[in-house]
Amino acid sequence: MEKLHIAYPVIVEGKYDRLRLLSVMEGQILTTDGFGIFKSKEKTALLRALAAKTPLIVLTDPDGAGTLIRSHIGAAVPRERVIPLYVPRVAGKEKRKKEPSAAGVLGVEGQERGVLYDLLAPFAVDAPPPKDAGLTKADLFADGLSGTAGCAARRDRLAASFGLPPGMTPNALLAALNVVATKEEYRAAADKL
Repeated sequence: MEKLHIAYPVIVEGKYDRLRLLSVMEGQILTTDGFGIFKSKEKTALLRALAAKTPLIVLTDPDGAGTLIRSHIGAAVPRERVIPLYVPRVAGKEKRKKEPSAAGVLGVEGQERGVLYDLLAPFAVDAPPPKDAGLTKADLFADGLSGTAGCAARRDRLAASFGLPPGMTPNALLAALNVVATKEEYRAAADKL
């Protein structure tokens, strides 16, 4: 498998995530040092400066910590400058660890190379532009995925059908769906709810 050349900076949580990505891509990979990003004004300032020049790909683990870190980055840089990518939520533990994570799922470092390759391939320098489903907040509202009773549970079911983590806000789900799905795929999944 030839490495992908990714023009956008990719933001991951830790050094082992970075090492895993280096096995499938060439390009700038920055780490948040886990929760260290909450204390590092310099790292947050760096992300803001980068986002002013180029979109940032954010790829965090599919657990609570990853969600908090992703939210922090989303609050620090303009939403339209973030390309949210999500690894599938797969039960297991990373090889280097004695115990599974608190969520019991594999993080970025534990994902198969093919999964990471497929996630990043649309953003390779010589790849066609990534698809955008053209979904809006109005679509989510019309399908009962925001602003209605039980919408969080429906969002979780829809997210699971696309391999996305549970607990996503409407904005996070919308951004992810516009990257991972076509409008037809979204419509088919929403109709099953």
